[in-house]
Amino acid sequence: MTLTTAGAEKILSANFAPWILELGLTVDALGEDRAALRLPWPDRLAREGGGLSGQALMAAADTATVLAVSAARGAYVPMTTVQQSTSFQRPVTGADVLIEAVLTRLGRRMAFADVTMTDTASGELAARASTVYALLG
Repeated sequence: MTLTTAGAEKILSANFAPWILELGLTVDALGEDRAALRLPWPDRLAREGGGLSGQALMAAADTATVLAVSAARGAYVPMTTVQQSTSFQRPVTGADVLIEAVLTRLGRRMAFADVTMTDTASGELAARASTVYALLG
């Protein structure tokens, strides 16, 4: 079964905490081993100096990984974050962020992904994350 963007949006609304939904993430694209989400610029998440908060970027990377795993498996399965390492390279100010999670390995019980977070105004990489998930179902 192939997961559609509409199906991924349903996974978002049915399985994520209200504060994640408040980020306003939308699904831009899905592939066999990837998911691309858009985080719209939210003034309320800007920190001192005007840059987007790192916590919002990390939550978006985490969410994109769940949807990449769901796309690869054809449906949502319960999973939990085991590890996430994020490197911030430049601030995002006043622009949407494109988050792309690409699975590097998908096993029966574990999934690994690399995530890029790109400032859509400049096209420059804002952050990169590496994620590991335990698949529970």
